Amino acid sequence: MEETRGATGAALSDRELEILRLVATGATNQQIGRDLFISVNTVKVHLRNIFAKLGVESRTEATTYAIRQGWVVMAQVQTSALEDAIEPPRPRLPLWQRLFFLSTAALMALAVLFPPSRQSASNSGGQFTDQVNSGSGGSPGAASSRWVSKAQMPTARSRLAVAMLDGQVYAIGGDTADGVTGIVEVYDPLGDTWARKTSKPRPVRNISAAVLDGRIFVPGGYDATDQAIDVVEVYDPITDTWSEVSSLPEPLCAYALAAWGNKLYLFGGSDGIRYLDSVLIYDPLTDGWSYGTALSQPRGFAAAAAAGERIFLVGGFDGQVELDINEEYRPALESSGESPWSTRQPMSTPRGGLVAVEAEGYVYVIGGGWVSYLTGNERYDVASDSWITFDSPLLGQWRTLGATAVQTKDGTVIHAIGGWNDRHLSSNHAYQVFYRIYLPGL
Repeated sequence: MEETRGATGAALSDRELEILRLVATGATNQQIGRDLFISVNTVKVHLRNIFAKLGVESRTEATTYAIRQGWVVMAQVQTSALEDAIEPPRPRLPLWQRLFFLSTAALMALAVLFPPSRQSASNSGGQFTDQVNSGSGGSPGAASSRWVSKAQMPTARSRLAVAMLDGQVYAIGGDTADGVTGIVEVYDPLGDTWARKTSKPRPVRNISAAVLDGRIFVPGGYDATDQAIDVVEVYDPITDTWSEVSSLPEPLCAYALAAWGNKLYLFGGSDGIRYLDSVLIYDPLTDGWSYGTALSQPRGFAAAAAAGERIFLVGGFDGQVELDINEEYRPALESSGESPWSTRQPMSTPRGGLVAVEAEGYVYVIGGGWVSYLTGNERYDVASDSWITFDSPLLGQWRTLGATAVQTKDGTVIHAIGGWNDRHLSSNHAYQVFYRIYLPGL
């Protein structure tokens, strides 16, 4: 009997596998019930069990998982219906739409079953700069009620820094079709509008940003002369001005950055020649940098997100391959004699040039696809040390973007901004991770 175990390790029954294969043809719950002579409610129960065993949240993700495991034969694949299992059945799509989704699903399956051979970064747009019409490119993802397109960023760019401060989202620097930039544009989620602010004095790309004491810190970067720099510039939104603090101990770009306990933690990156395993810690009280416990291996283009007493460092790129690493760093253990590092459950897909955002006790990982083809994003449950996948507005390649979580009156929203998808992007995709429901008083 074929092995049909999901991401959680639970095995699918013959009936569940039968239903999963029908889902992959685009059949609705009603059609599945009719074909198998069972009720629609029974179909829904089976689908909930299938989703739980596979560690997915939608029919689209379940279909993608089945294709990757080889449970669905190519000739069967059309698309999965986009409704959730708990929704009422919908009419079968018109022929032209089914043909469109058939071709999309077939391309996804081919990419999963026959991924492109690994190549050096220089063959996919360069390690530290992007070139138009290079790389593997990508395509729009499946429609989702949780991804919404918002007002586009005025300047299309990749390799930028994004930070949220006082409810405003700041997009800083990056790589554009015209070269490196220091432009600063700020997004107001409430009004869904963008405004221009004072540009960063030193234009750079391959940067990250973090907030300390009401200011935005942007360390290092890769400048217009194709050199990594050590300058640390700080933006004050109240005065709309830039200043400098103590420089990095060495030139750095393509690092991961997080703020925790009123300090900055900078992980890995590159000096423009090689990838590094260093950890740098900035203390604003002394305006000084110090070295922390090194990474398990050198890498750049990883992502860091603080969650509680820990910082999670995920993914990365070592110049040849993307990494699926997920490591936990406890800042409080530095200088205690105990290692602050521990290994956690890796991602299901290697990712470089990704972003990580903490929201509601989870770490949301978006993008990547440096040398591999991505079919979705991933969410890490800190409490259970487990991952599940969720859909993406872009397939294939979506790397060196910026992202941040924003609290709204309706819940928590992640804004994923810009990046590279065979071109510099100006997109502003919003993902609703948490809904706040108001009940009338009784």
